[in-house]
Amino acid sequence: MTETLVVPRARFEMDEPWATPPNCSPFRLRRATDAAAPRLATSVAVWHDGDYLTILFSATDDHIRATYHQDDDPLYEQDVVEVFLAPDTLQQYYEIEVNPHGAVFDAAIVSPEGTRANMQADRGWTCEGRFVALRKITESSGVMSIDTVLRIPFRALDCGAPAEGETWRGNFFRIDRHPEHGDEFSAWQPTMKVPADFHVTAVFGVLRFG
Repeated sequence: MTETLVVPRARFEMDEPWATPPNCSPFRLRRATDAAAPRLATSVAVWHDGDYLTILFSATDDHIRATYHQDDDPLYEQDVVEVFLAPDTLQQYYEIEVNPHGAVFDAAIVSPEGTRANMQADRGWTCEGRFVALRKITESSGVMSIDTVLRIPFRALDCGAPAEGETWRGNFFRIDRHPEHGDEFSAWQPTMKVPADFHVTAVFGVLRFG
């Protein structure tokens, strides 16, 4: 069943970018291959202010694997959080990734059949005007968390501010690479593919804008 996420309208507080608005409810990612609880927890909050879509990932971690520092490096080979957005049609969507150093990979995807086999990725596309911020926190217990804020201007997606009640399709993901525990793939809407595959548009959830 396709899930619907209500994306409330709320201000983004630049002085406190890690604060979630009171009318925004975070949700947890599940393991992408079978919808079970992942080893590492990841919560996501999504809201908009009419100009930007804001996504806040809060992820626990016990080993960071990230050696890429340049935008459009193959960030998906290591630890990364990802956003897939289809404002208009499932045959065309945008993929934006952020790694623990704040490097960004972005691409415009054309996928006539909704599968990886026949998709084409325009890696020359850039999400102009994006904003990224990260913070890493280590508790006294040794537990580490990484918070990632990604702000995406609607104009970069060739669309205006969504009207109240407007719906898009999309999904949210995380990849964690661990030398002992192996690779873990998490998703808002699990694609239920083994090996893990995020490019399955049929399972994208619904984003309903407030």
